[in-house]
Amino acid sequence: MLTGLHHIQIAIPADGEAIARAFYGDLLGLLEVLKPPQLAGRGGVWFEQEGLRVHLGVDPEFVAARKAHPAFLVSDLASLIATFEKNDVALMYDEPVDGFERVFVSDPFGNRIELMQPTE
Repeated sequence: MLTGLHHIQIAIPADGEAIARAFYGDLLGLLEVLKPPQLAGRGGVWFEQEGLRVHLGVDPEFVAARKAHPAFLVSDLASLIATFEKNDVALMYDEPVDGFERVFVSDPFGNRIELMQPTE
């Protein structure tokens, strides 16, 4: 039986690590961790903090995920939106659903990301 979610993996193109660090680390504020030595040679970059694990893996035949996406919970959506606007990251607004304000962005590789904040 399933008991939880260990991590999500998002594909990135080869040599995309620096761009990924700027977006996922600098803009989203995720903390980078070292990959285990046995996996480090594959490229990619990992971010982990307080029960959230986002692993970015290099795919030599990379195609952006434009529909499938992770939905991250955020504590201050307005500040995150301001950060994206300041850095010229396009935002795609959508209707609130089930007690959440939400917005979509694409990472620098075209992968869709949903950001959600509870309205209560």
